Amino acid sequence: MTAIEWTDETFNPWWGCTEVSPGCAHCYAEALAQRGVGIGGGPVEWGRGKDRRRNSADYWREPLDWNTRAGRRNIRIKVFCASMCDVFDAEVDPSWRVDLWELVRRCRNLDWQILTKRPENIEAMLPPDWGDGWPHVWLGTSVEDQSRADARIPILAAIPAAIRFLSVEPLLGPVSLDLRGISWVICGGESGRSARPLDPAWVLSVRDQCVKNKVPFFFKQWGGQNKKAAGKRLEGRTWRQFPKGPFQRVRRRKLIAAAVGRYAEKNERLPVDRELSEELGKRAELEGVSRRELLDRLLRKALQL
Repeated sequence: MTAIEWTDETFNPWWGCTEVSPGCAHCYAEALAQRGVGIGGGPVEWGRGKDRRRNSADYWREPLDWNTRAGRRNIRIKVFCASMCDVFDAEVDPSWRVDLWELVRRCRNLDWQILTKRPENIEAMLPPDWGDGWPHVWLGTSVEDQSRADARIPILAAIPAAIRFLSVEPLLGPVSLDLRGISWVICGGESGRSARPLDPAWVLSVRDQCVKNKVPFFFKQWGGQNKKAAGKRLEGRTWRQFPKGPFQRVRRRKLIAAAVGRYAEKNERLPVDRELSEELGKRAELEGVSRRELLDRLLRKALQL
């Protein structure tokens, strides 16, 4: 389990990084590493030229257990990789990244959320069989201000991936986002004693851009020195939207097929949740057909899944 609300688990194949932009100024990972919290061997030094420390073999086996659990329960488990390092850090031993890709390749029941501040390194560091992107890997980049948004988003958008996402956290100023090819946006303020201020207008602007472009929006926190007191409500509600990746879309189609099959067999009221029922109703109205005609058509398609 993890305290990061937009994922289910975190996996850090190694520890250590180097500051590359203003968003790194009050890095929580560096503070933890300097105290040696969460990894054996004592404190981990941060910065250029400093050794990265690989996690233990036992720790590396944890995703295999998560993958087995997800397969048995027929669920997807989101894994944030990596909160204490950067997968695309050029100062990491390349063989470690080869090992990581092999682990990711084996764990196909997990949705790997890989976030980087170095999107310029992604293409050269992807596995050779990446192709159009592995369906269970999400690629994201951090864009804390306009300069980083302008520099990093076009690079990310040009890389094939099942899901591309942005972490607009800590948000340090107003940003205009090019959301073409982006499937998800996380937004939040900085927290801690040295937290820089967050203007609500900046957050509302990011939210409105996402709504306009139909991009799922996740507001993590207002942050500040007491992030719990500041909360995470935006204009009276929480925003915890997630993207629908390839596996989520397939599962939804199968649910529709199963529901339609039950309807056709029993000729009963469609036993689905309210959201799906409303979606089917809107589609039937849009196409100018009855609900029964639409369901019959969906059933024929479902038999071909």
